[in-house]
Amino acid sequence: MSFVEVENSMEKTNFENLRIYQLSEELADKIWKIVGEWNNFSRDTVGKQIARSADSIGANIAEETGRYTFTENRRFAYIARGSLYETKHWLRRAFKRNLLSKEQIGEIKPLIDELAPKLNAYINSITRSKDKSNESRTTNK
Repeated sequence: MSFVEVENSMEKTNFENLRIYQLSEELADKIWKIVGEWNNFSRDTVGKQIARSADSIGANIAEETGRYTFTENRRFAYIARGSLYETKHWLRRAFKRNLLSKEQIGEIKPLIDELAPKLNAYINSITRSKDKSNESRTTNK
């Protein structure tokens, strides 16, 4: 049985069903593929930074969903957003240094353009959930 078959047979956890997680995976995989084609110097400097920051987006979303307090949920979602911004920084540096083509940016930019507002909305939903939970606790006393 291949990894894909094993993965498809396993029940998905909550984070794997989140659109923000799916987008973060797609973004990280595209960046990984592009960086893998760079020369050693470019890969060891800018490339590793982009790959790490892009992978960190999804990793923090996954970790956030496994936490049990609103404070921790929000904290890891904020870290994911910070990793997204870091990824954008490194992509700008890579483009300025002629490591990314306009075509490659054209593949990556729509993912970021969709992910950024969805991640912000997700963070806001965590905050609203906390506020509603606090309201119900104070009104039920």
